[in-house]
This record gives sequence, structure tokens and C-alpha cells, in this order.
Amino acid sequence: MARESGRARSAAGGSATILQVAEAAGVSRQTVSNVINAPHRVRQETRERVERVIGELGYHPNRVARWLRVSSPGMIGYRIRPVAEESVASIHDRFLHTLAEFGEASDHHVLVFTASDTEEEADRCTALCRTGTVSGVVLYDLTPYDTRPDRLTAAGVPFVAFGRTAAGADRYSWVDVDNSAGTAIAVDHLVAAGHRRIGFIGWPEGSSVGDARARGWLEAMDRHGLLAGSHRLDVRGPDTMSSGTRLMSELLDRPSPPTGVVAATDTLGVGALHAVRDRGLLLGRDIAVVGFDDTPAASALGLTSLRQPIEEVGQLIITELVRLTGRDTEDAAAAPMNRLLEPDLVARASTVPGR
Repeated sequence: MARESGRARSAAGGSATILQVAEAAGVSRQTVSNVINAPHRVRQETRERVERVIGELGYHPNRVARWLRVSSPGMIGYRIRPVAEESVASIHDRFLHTLAEFGEASDHHVLVFTASDTEEEADRCTALCRTGTVSGVVLYDLTPYDTRPDRLTAAGVPFVAFGRTAAGADRYSWVDVDNSAGTAIAVDHLVAAGHRRIGFIGWPEGSSVGDARARGWLEAMDRHGLLAGSHRLDVRGPDTMSSGTRLMSELLDRPSPPTGVVAATDTLGVGALHAVRDRGLLLGRDIAVVGFDDTPAASALGLTSLRQPIEEVGQLIITELVRLTGRDTEDAAAAPMNRLLEPDLVARASTVPGR
């Protein structure tokens, strides 16, 4: 069925693509690439079948792109994000630095580009790969129903994602941080310090990361039997410092305010610290606050925070992308890599007085 579909498209629309060849031959896109660029890696029977389909469909590989791939260091495409206002986040910068560092160690370099939204990003990724400018791309900050993985898979663009979608994530390679486990660790830390009314400051519902962090707080509170005593202590708002200050003030105005708070980000956590100090409360004694991301601001202000293993994330992504693009491996067609990593809590004065 796949072979007939591929031939029909070729006959109807001119020159065939590498993805159509792969579908018609019943192999992966990388196997077709290996037949063209490194035939010694492919079994004779498979190689002959792919070569036969190439002839039948009239596929003509991009020789310029091929020359760029084999004669120069690999290029990795990555969409750089604009700086958010009222944010102390540095995860994006850490991640980009890690990609560049581990990429260079693997003879790859990062090519950054801009795009107005994810639709334009997918178009740019496809164009960069088809012209041979990049050999693969890295996706960042996937949403539950993100269309980028499906679009790039259909276009035959090798990619690895930092994050994953709500469905179909087993069909592509990704590395993610267990955000739910992170906020659960924060709750456990506060419970161990004697807190029983523990609030949560998070984002509005609808994002993969924000929803996972809220779920971790909820499940941990339930596990400790503390949900009933923390009624109405879950508040949400934009990821800005002013929002964190406002939401923390709302919690402190409750008839039974929390003695501990888990913030979904350090940005919200830093905002919460302002509200605590404006009330004349002693941080770590009168109320404890935990952030998420372990930014330089958290370290400077003594904010306990969850540190994402960004360096490990970047190394895994680069290693997988090298495999998918057929360099340094003979098994580029293996199953996609799916890795979930747990963050670590870094305790500071905001939860441990005297630190």
C-alpha cells in the first residue's frame, strides 16, 4: 500500500522526495539516506530494494546538501526565543549553551534562527533541512497538542524535542524533565520541615509544563493527607514577578494562610518573596517558599528551588540527533529515544533558616 501511494504521488507531482522513497520501499528515511551516502551500512537485500524504488520514482538527491553534510561539520537548527519581560528565567540560555557545547564536541554546530510562531518554525526547519543547511533540528517547549512533531516527521526532517506532546510521543525522540516529580519533591521537603498548609502558585491551565507542576503539588498533598487543610491555596496567574507578588499576597490574606508555598517557576517565586518581605515576615521562619528552575536569581536571593538537569538533557539530545542523522552510528533506524529526567531540590534560606 505504501509503495503504491509513493508512486502515485511521484507521478502526480514531479520529482519524488526522500520520504516518498522510504514509504514506497518500506524503510526509514535514514535507511534511504544511508543507501545514497553510506551504502556499506545497509544490507544488500535492503539496499537493492531501495535502489530499485529510487529508479522507479525518479528520485534525485540534493547533491549540494549531500556535499555539505559529508564535507563540513553538521549544523543543527534551533529557534531562539525572545526574552520575556518580568522574568528571571535562564533555562533557555542554559539549554542553548549546552547544545552548543555538546554539539561542538560531536563536530556539530548550532544554527539559531527566529520565527514568529510554531507554524513558521516548522516551515523554517523543513526548508533548512531540505536545502542541506542543517542536518537536523531541536524543538523546544512542546505543548500538549503541538503540531511540530507531526509536521517535521511528515516532511522527513530529523529532530529531537525537549518536551513531549500529550499523545503520539512514542513516535519521535524526546527528552523531558519530570515536572510533576519536581513539585512533589518540593512538597515533601516542606512537609519534612513541619509545614501542613502548603499553597501553590502556578500558571493558568493549558501548558504541558505548568499543568504537570500543578499536578505534582496536588498529588503530593493528597499523598500526605493535606488537601483538606489547604483548601483554596491553589492560585494561578501569568509567569511574571508582579503576578507572583499579587498571588502571594492573595494567599497571605486568606483566613488560614499557608506556612509554605511552592511556586511553578523562580519568576513567580521571586515575586512571592517580595510579598513576604513587604509584610514584614521572616522568610524561612514565618513562611517558606520553593521555586522551580534554580536560576541565578534564586541563588542570589536565597530561594530554595528545583534544578533541572539541563546539561544532561542537552547531551542526550545531541547524542540522539547525531544518531538520527546517520553520523557515528550504524543504527540510525532504531526505536526513538524517550527519556524522562528528575530535577533536584537545592535547599536555601527560603525554606531552611540560616542557610
